[in-house]
Amino acid sequence: MDAESLLLSLELASGSGLGLSPDRRASLLTSLLLVKRDYRYSRVLFWGRILGLVADYYIAQGLSEDHLAPRKTLYSLNCMEWSLLPPATEEMVVQTAVVKGRFMGDPSHEYEHTEPQKVKEGDKVFEEEVVVRIKEETRLVSIIDQIDKAVSIVPRGALFKTPFGPIHVNRTFEGLSLSEAKKLSSYFHFREPVELKNKTLLEKADLDPSLDFLDSLEHDIPKGVRPQNRRYGLTRQWHSG
Repeated sequence: MDAESLLLSLELASGSGLGLSPDRRASLLTSLLLVKRDYRYSRVLFWGRILGLVADYYIAQGLSEDHLAPRKTLYSLNCMEWSLLPPATEEMVVQTAVVKGRFMGDPSHEYEHTEPQKVKEGDKVFEEEVVVRIKEETRLVSIIDQIDKAVSIVPRGALFKTPFGPIHVNRTFEGLSLSEAKKLSSYFHFREPVELKNKTLLEKADLDPSLDFLDSLEHDIPKGVRPQNRRYGLTRQWHSG
């Protein structure tokens, strides 16, 4: 949700019953515009909310002029004060994979995980259990990154690639037609392409390089779903307004 059209976007997304209170909406609208100014972002998006046991995390992302450049992610517990999160790493993803259950809502909270570790004394090698502590802030970074890679999507035509490389918002985009909106090929993953790089020149022949520069959802198979029975949920869509 774009910070500059936040109130309208929140109204459209409130049908699930998990909307925000008027106070929270007003705080978000003001503070996100300040984040955009202070951090000098080209655009700020309200990513969403992650529920916690004692507090909730409100997440926002800042975009540069090149919309496919790495996004900066921030979180807030009160919709007014924002903290910048570090970029996600593979080490973070592996480290936090063992943590299950709800978030606490406290970035300084530490989860404890016991794992075996080989210890060598002289010629003998044996295993002992070591307690590993994982900060909730690290888990937050990892979860946001995984969600973005899996379900952050953009409709075809909302972004375009210039001849010089940078990715910009297509100001002439007015949305997909009804027939196009029903096709998975009309939606792309909003991240660096992975599958596109593996396509042959013949497969790329019919693609428009200014529009088809991301991975399509057309051939996605969600984890744990058999190809013949796959179902798709287009959950986090791009708002160009």
